[in-house]
Amino acid sequence: MEGEAKVALLEKHHENNRGSFIKEFGSESKTLWKLSGPAIFTYICQYSLGALTQTFAGQVGELELAAVSVENSVIAGLAFGVMLGMGSALETLCGQAYGAGQLRMLGIYMQRSWVILLITSIVLLPIYIFAPPILHFFGEAPDISRAAGKFALWMIPQLFAYALNFPIQKFLQSQRKLMAMAWISAAVLVLHVIFSWLLILKLEWGLVGAAVTLNVSWWLIIIIQLIYIFVTKSDGAWTGFSMLAFQDLFGFVKLSLASAIMLCLEFWYLMIIVVIAGHLDNPVVPVDALSICMNINGWDAMISIGFNAAISVRVSNELGAGNPVAAKFSVVVVSITTMLIAVVCMVIVLATRDIFPYLFTNSEAVAKETTRLSILLAFTVLLNGLQPVLSGVAVGAGWQAIVAYVNIGCYYIVGLPLGIILGFVFDFGSMGIWGGMTGGIVLQTLILIVITSTRNWDKEAAEAESRVKTWGGSVANH
Repeated sequence: MEGEAKVALLEKHHENNRGSFIKEFGSESKTLWKLSGPAIFTYICQYSLGALTQTFAGQVGELELAAVSVENSVIAGLAFGVMLGMGSALETLCGQAYGAGQLRMLGIYMQRSWVILLITSIVLLPIYIFAPPILHFFGEAPDISRAAGKFALWMIPQLFAYALNFPIQKFLQSQRKLMAMAWISAAVLVLHVIFSWLLILKLEWGLVGAAVTLNVSWWLIIIIQLIYIFVTKSDGAWTGFSMLAFQDLFGFVKLSLASAIMLCLEFWYLMIIVVIAGHLDNPVVPVDALSICMNINGWDAMISIGFNAAISVRVSNELGAGNPVAAKFSVVVVSITTMLIAVVCMVIVLATRDIFPYLFTNSEAVAKETTRLSILLAFTVLLNGLQPVLSGVAVGAGWQAIVAYVNIGCYYIVGLPLGIILGFVFDFGSMGIWGGMTGGIVLQTLILIVITSTRNWDKEAAEAESRVKTWGGSVANH
């Protein structure tokens, strides 16, 4: 009887633990969706600004479409990657400072990031000014290089918009003010559609109209977000402009560069697939097919990037507040959630592999090649479920430098050469290029799983506290 009582007691204990886990999982999941939902919506709206401009330019002519597409994906894409990466240093610093209750530091951090990113914009200016010879050097047709180069000159204001927007985004994101960003992005997107139609098609301004609407839309997002920050004071996080923004810049640049290298290495990796495929024999069909797959992958990535932002906020906030157990549990919850979503997305890709190519092309050859590549697309979509989330954990905890080294090794020392060998030496074509480079992503994901699961989270919380004190010392004394 005593034995039975012990068994019953143990069963009750396990039942209570199970119930407690489900309750905690539900609560954490709710918090994550509150963060990731508006983040996903914001990223889709902002991603759509360039995509819709391309669509309207396509109504004008083939050369105009090519000019906007090349400028968007190559010139602005390069700048976007660098700026997003440099601005991501704020995810670590603002998130941990917010978690530690050091609100005033957030405004100082944002201003420091503005200084660094505006200087970075000036450094990147030659890419915009000398776009035609740069594009021609990489094998772009002369007429497309000239048209894209002219469009790039008109898009210089967007470069400086990136410099202000990303720090603002991370500043608001770390305080969980994501709904404000979502509403602003949605309102600007609606205006963008109306004015794109008016200027590009109705008034027939062509590429000039495309440049005007795209620049104005980005600057409108910044102006409205700044008005929101200046008026609400962000609960004390904004206390006005300060000379403290020019202090500790060297250390800030180091963390910003680590963030930029880490994110750019990821951001450019899949873009390289299309460039390499351009060197295959008869490259038009494989390049078109890969472009369609990358387009689908890009939309899917917006979901992952939303969760990346959410987990970065959660980890940095909890570590900053000295709650390592909560940070670790948040990683578990977001990993399970994103993997479930990734499995659903993978099933959708496989189920529609004979259908979705025709949404993008009328060519039977391109559609057939896209269907063939859909197996790799489905696998990449599955990897999207975990890999960006683990990168978000790395940013939230401040491991950018470690992950930058991991990315160099996995992507460019293993994945890229493997893709070239499979694609050209073994003659597997586009399938081989993408397959080899996917191997690099698998290796990177496995290493990130090991890093995340073996970290001492108590030590991470202590380091976050030390980081807040180090970076906030000059602020706290004023």
